[in-house]
Amino acid sequence: MNIELHHGDLPDTVSFGPILAIDTEAMGLHPKRDRLCLAQMTDGSGTVHLVKFGTPPLKAPNLTKVLADKNILKLFHFARFDVALLKAYLGVDISPVYCTKIASKLTRTFTDRHGLKDLVKELTGVDLSKQQQTSDWGTETLTQAQLEYAASDVVHLHKLKEGLDRLLEREGRVKLAKACFEFLPTRAELDLLDWAEEDVFAH
Repeated sequence: MNIELHHGDLPDTVSFGPILAIDTEAMGLHPKRDRLCLAQMTDGSGTVHLVKFGTPPLKAPNLTKVLADKNILKLFHFARFDVALLKAYLGVDISPVYCTKIASKLTRTFTDRHGLKDLVKELTGVDLSKQQQTSDWGTETLTQAQLEYAASDVVHLHKLKEGLDRLLEREGRVKLAKACFEFLPTRAELDLLDWAEEDVFAH
């Protein structure tokens, strides 16, 4: 695995294939409060690109262009958070989207363990370390351990998608999953407008 760290934005020279795995790191789990610190991505070619951000306001035109590209499928685990965070700090509407957590919940109904670590272990056999999950991502200089942790969060997503696609097909839930994925940008928008805890479909 090759890790390339960039500051502020992707270089003009970087291009990606049709499926891009993406994850983010922030100062916490509240998109409106906790700033975006890092975005990591790979198209499965063996190189992970990490973009480190400073304090807002942020401008990353190259990354924003990639995120908005309708010809690139953006692959996340728990896309609801990442899509909202990237919308809040880069102002980008991201689509199309695929979420491995949603796909897992629609297919692996025999368990309540849908975290990335559990999913990677079951579908790939890799024991993913989450030791750096709660470290300070806003620090000026990221450690090698942080860089490797960030990269490890995206390198398995393509293989997870392959396994989950087979399960969605087997369980007859491909159409349902696609509908959920299409709704994700709207779900993220509701979160940013403070409807995070309220079910707008409820009575």
